[in-house]
Amino acid sequence: MTTNRKETKALRIILCLCVLVVSQSVQAQGANEADALAAIKLATNPTTKLAAAEDFIARFPNSNARLAIAELVSAELLKVRDGAVALALLERARAVFTTDQEREVFKLAALGAYTLGNRPDEAFALASEMLSKNPDDLSVLVQMTEAGSEEARKRNRKHQDVALDYGLKAIALIEAGTTHKSELAQLYQHTAILYLASGNTEEAKSRLTKASTLAPQDPSNFALLGRVINADYVLQVSESKSDPILLDSIIDAYARAAALATGRPEYQTLLQQVIPDLTTYYKQRHGSIKGLQQLINKYRRR
Repeated sequence: MTTNRKETKALRIILCLCVLVVSQSVQAQGANEADALAAIKLATNPTTKLAAAEDFIARFPNSNARLAIAELVSAELLKVRDGAVALALLERARAVFTTDQEREVFKLAALGAYTLGNRPDEAFALASEMLSKNPDDLSVLVQMTEAGSEEARKRNRKHQDVALDYGLKAIALIEAGTTHKSELAQLYQHTAILYLASGNTEEAKSRLTKASTLAPQDPSNFALLGRVINADYVLQVSESKSDPILLDSIIDAYARAAALATGRPEYQTLLQQVIPDLTTYYKQRHGSIKGLQQLINKYRRR
């Protein structure tokens, strides 16, 4: 009887020790997992955040934090502005986050990577898929309007019609609501470029005029407006016509663009493109360039 009691007591002690060891192990793992998660949150750029996430998933593949980590990484990938880097990081992320729910998180980042990485066919295919589920997704509509506009600039008109549809819908949604108003000027500019690509110069002019009203400090609106009016002027000249009012409109638009671009490094290429035509047309209209600098100065930012 005494022997049985001793054995029972010993067994209880062993069980208690086992529970203690397991409990300490679970606590240690929890602490390690928390530290690894903290490392992801503290990472300061997309590459280091993804590397920390890769390490976390390798160590804790069944963690309940996987989806939250995918969201952290995806948000960071959206900050990448280099197409090749964005595509490379996206492929690494997809190799780590493999569930359908996790892959869904990365779709917006994938859209950005495709547009930055010059893969428009994949970008528009993904956008179509995303919009089929959420037709009023402004982030997608705005992004793909810009992408279509950029492709039109490169004379790739494959997606211009659908991009224009996206842009018109985005404008309608924003103007009917109270948010995202800051997007309107660029949307009017992008849709103007898309109309211009389809040969509708009147609509392009109307939209550039609207864009310049919404963003009066953006020289690109005036530069584009000058080019559209210039196209009309060149056509008139080819038909042995010459409207001085049209020439004055070109000069005015280019002078505004030059004034607003002066002293702003991000617009120096635009300035170099505008000045030669502005000088030529001003001299043609007035016989010399006397007074040209004064005209530009009139439109300088205050």
